[in-house]
Amino acid sequence: MNLAGGQSMAMYENDEVDLTGVGLFDLDRIRDPSEPLNRELVVAQPDFSISYIGFNTDMNPFDDSKFRQALNHAIDKELIAREVFSGRIVPAYGILPPGFPGYNPELTGLEYDPERAIKLLSESRYADPASRDRIVITVPGTGGTFGLDLEVILDMWKQILGVEVEIQQVEWATYLQDLNKNRFQSFAGLGWEADYPDPQDFLDILFHSESEINHGAYSNPALDSVLEEARVEQDIQRRVDLYHQAEKMIVEDAAWVPLWYAGEQYVLVKPNVKGYKVTPMTISKLREVYIEKSP
Repeated sequence: MNLAGGQSMAMYENDEVDLTGVGLFDLDRIRDPSEPLNRELVVAQPDFSISYIGFNTDMNPFDDSKFRQALNHAIDKELIAREVFSGRIVPAYGILPPGFPGYNPELTGLEYDPERAIKLLSESRYADPASRDRIVITVPGTGGTFGLDLEVILDMWKQILGVEVEIQQVEWATYLQDLNKNRFQSFAGLGWEADYPDPQDFLDILFHSESEINHGAYSNPALDSVLEEARVEQDIQRRVDLYHQAEKMIVEDAAWVPLWYAGEQYVLVKPNVKGYKVTPMTISKLREVYIEKSP
């Protein structure tokens, strides 16, 4: 079984694999009722994941919250979702995905507001381009392409704020090694998927100052205190309230640029594969799956 898109689609059509995800390139064809493969299409709810741009908050200019906030407010995510992704992803303004335990539908986030973005930049320590270091976003890969959405975001930053950003690509193993050592000034091209259905898996693991995978070196003692209290709180509603408070702090301080939540999942499953269920969690549940032999 294979959940990747691209090459696995060809393998699926050649009966080399029994299951594959459907990428944007093939989606319109597969959704067409006249397409024979349409009968094998399974549509499921979005998975519990988020993609983002990370900042190293120890480095110039990302050690200034107003500069980070300005970048957030200068991105028209609704436009990108509509024009680049054809509405197949959901703009993210918080950290926890919709439907995830602790998700806060009332969290507004740093929405597109170019006037506010310009004002925040002017109030930051790095309003003068000469005062800030050359800005580089590092992405994994060696193919020279890094995603149209990121290209559009960089153009928005340049047009609205006059902030120019370079892209650096590095091989995947090197990318992970340097990411884990907090060597990047900023980084993109990755996301986070839930390992277990609890807000701690996003908010605490990714943003507590002592977390080993806090790749942006984000440190906020007030946030740490809230997260540590939530770890041991036994009252469910009180615990949810603490995580709402923590998420609001993270978002308003612009520790990240939250980008996208996944849209609906489209998966092709061979008719002889029985019991397979698409879940919103990272790991497929295969206990009830079996292959029905042909008569």
